[in-house]
Amino acid sequence: MSSPPPARRLRLGMPKRMFSQVLLMQVAIAAGVAVLATGLFLAPLSDQLDDQAMRRALAIAQTTAAQPQLAEELVSTGPSADGPVQAEAERVRRASGAEYVVVMNMRGVRWSHTHPAEIGRRVSTDPREALAGREVMQIDDGTLGRSARGKVPLRDADGLIVGAVSVGIEYDSVRARLIHAIPGLFAYAGGALAVGALAAYLISRRVQRQTRDLAFSDIAGLLAEREAMLHGIREGVVALDRDGRIRLLNDEARRLLGLGDEAVGQPLGAVLGEGRTTDVLAGTVGGTDLLTVRGQRVLVANRMPTDDGGAVATLRDRTELEQLGRELDSTRGLIDALRAQDHEHANRMHTLLGLLELEMFDDAVEFVGEVVGDHRATAEQVTEKIHDPLLAALLVGKATVAAERAVALRISGGTLFPDRLVDPRGLVTIVGNLVDNALDAVAGTRHARVEVELRAEGRTAVLEVRDTGPGIPAGQRELVFTDGWSTKEPPAHRGRGIGLSLVRRLAERQGGSARVTEAEGGGAAFTVVLPEALAEPGPASAPGSVSPPGRASGAPAPEHGSASAEAATATEEGSR
Repeated sequence: MSSPPPARRLRLGMPKRMFSQVLLMQVAIAAGVAVLATGLFLAPLSDQLDDQAMRRALAIAQTTAAQPQLAEELVSTGPSADGPVQAEAERVRRASGAEYVVVMNMRGVRWSHTHPAEIGRRVSTDPREALAGREVMQIDDGTLGRSARGKVPLRDADGLIVGAVSVGIEYDSVRARLIHAIPGLFAYAGGALAVGALAAYLISRRVQRQTRDLAFSDIAGLLAEREAMLHGIREGVVALDRDGRIRLLNDEARRLLGLGDEAVGQPLGAVLGEGRTTDVLAGTVGGTDLLTVRGQRVLVANRMPTDDGGAVATLRDRTELEQLGRELDSTRGLIDALRAQDHEHANRMHTLLGLLELEMFDDAVEFVGEVVGDHRATAEQVTEKIHDPLLAALLVGKATVAAERAVALRISGGTLFPDRLVDPRGLVTIVGNLVDNALDAVAGTRHARVEVELRAEGRTAVLEVRDTGPGIPAGQRELVFTDGWSTKEPPAHRGRGIGLSLVRRLAERQGGSARVTEAEGGGAAFTVVLPEALAEPGPASAPGSVSPPGRASGAPAPEHGSASAEAATATEEGSR
């Protein structure tokens, strides 16, 4: 036989609805404040009433002791219920409303008292301080119960102390005044509580409408899910209020924009500065999938306005995609160069084979020497002028690509660059972008030529890349450095208009500049100046001298492609 189910216990707890929870908490807070304020008011009120009673008793005692005949009567008569001292003390007591007025001699014997039977007896409290000449105020217990007392010395006409006067105010009268004030205090506290409850109700209704009557647990769960989602996704999220201040940044947005926690609450322009990134996030530039550059990162931004006048912007890092696109372009160029080199190599091998079959051994040896010598001369011409191994390797590779595109890539005669770069990778990026841009500009033109000049002026690096292309109109020379601006159709795998923008960003980040002018004889001339780009020369280096090539520090010499011999020479004839 199964036992009956246990009875359900009544469990008291917080209501689940937010409206009820907020209302209950606010009413409890208002009640607590009212009770606390009442207690804080009553505590000093009680002390204040005690002090007033003691001061009143002391004032009555001082007035009584100031009567000169009282001291004479104390000295000249004995303690008696019918004596003049008792009569005067009772007159003062009735006139002042005191509980008692006691006059005593130097031994503490009463000459007056409310109860005549106590006359002639010693007082119940210690009179030594008053008999010693000091005035006393206190709350004490005596023969008449608890009272507020004031004691003063009684002096004769010559100023000698002959006794003391003690006056008491009944303590129950003080307590009665305190109790009488409590109902009024509670009335004020109740009114304050009622106003607080009404305000709590109105606030709770407003919170209910704004939170759609969700429970605190639901809101906490939503916030936890939102935090997990925002910080877990691989896209940057930036939330702005109606005034353009940042109110939310997830971890990815902090990484992409290079911002810290202190950016939250700050205006967008104050933390990012002026530029396209600020314009895109603020909505000044409209559109979807907008490209922008922040530092060395290429970002794709989208912005969605919110109902409160703010906006939420998302950021995607396209840097790796951009790099992959450039690597694809480079790979395609290298494949074309290798294909051409393969044909060139096949022709040379056929020539060498013919010379050997014709037994023209001396001519074959001379032919091999010329080919190898051309390869060695090309690399040496670059490394003689550019001693940084990364830059030298880059330009040798670019020379190969230029040769296959029928472009003469020259190293200017004024080039002399040491191997003491502070940030070689940054300068490699700048040189690579400018050379690629120049090769695109002169592609398909007659007598296409690109000239690179690198020189050191103290610790400042100066780079100039000149081409013989169509040039850039004066009105567009600043636009070329804008994110996304390009005169060419974008390829399928990536957008254009990023390389020159990245060049200027890298230059300005190092305190330098990037500009474009018209080259001599037509075409464009890009100039980049990078202050403090070079380290101080070592103590063994003479002023103006350059360090040996990168191989001296253990770096391997750049590899030489067979097709780069003609393209890297210092004369246009050699590049043909």
